Amino acid sequence: MQAPNTSSSRPLARSRWIPIRALSEANRPDVLTHLLALTPSDRYLRFGYAASDTQIERYVASLNFVRDDIAGVFNWKLELIAMTHVAYLAQDGEDSNLAEFGVSVAAHARGRGYGARLFDHAVLRARIRGVDTMIIHALTENTAMLRIARKAGATVEREGSDSEARLKLPPENLGTRLEALMADQAAEFDYSVKSQAQFMQMLSSWMSADLAWPPRSLSETRESATAD
Repeated sequence: MQAPNTSSSRPLARSRWIPIRALSEANRPDVLTHLLALTPSDRYLRFGYAASDTQIERYVASLNFVRDDIAGVFNWKLELIAMTHVAYLAQDGEDSNLAEFGVSVAAHARGRGYGARLFDHAVLRARIRGVDTMIIHALTENTAMLRIARKAGATVEREGSDSEARLKLPPENLGTRLEALMADQAAEFDYSVKSQAQFMQMLSSWMSADLAWPPRSLSETRESATAD
């Protein structure tokens, strides 16, 4: 599980708000683009092995946006620059009280506290789902990810090149749900503003060039923005 390579990510995450938006089926291409852009070393830290393009494509194709909590951070170009995947681990067909956390951050977006903030977001969502234990599987050399887990109070067990962190979660309460609701609304508003800004920028560019309207890329942008 990749995390930003910075010891100050946790304080940054708590010092300012970061818009984390829930991802849906419409965002599957965004997830694929984001993960394929990871460097070989980042892929190794994120997946625990040197994932090829084909393996990443299979992983993205297997994502269940309904069952799991998948969320991310978009920049002003509507590019997905950081994302988290909280997988809920089913046990004998019953709802599980365990969840596994994974995170990735684009190289150019490091040092902004995204990894730690996405972890906080994942914990909040897991509590709402009734999960009492968050699991983080990471390579032992992924010190940034393990540092985030330890700061949250997780116990870490090392077995050779692999480590497993387990964090016990408190039960949800009214404050938990209110916090999640407010965060969702703020993130949707942020995404809407960015979508409109992107639309106006493209509109201005095409009008200046006196080209045919609407361009295919702009139509896709608008459809994606209105589909969610």
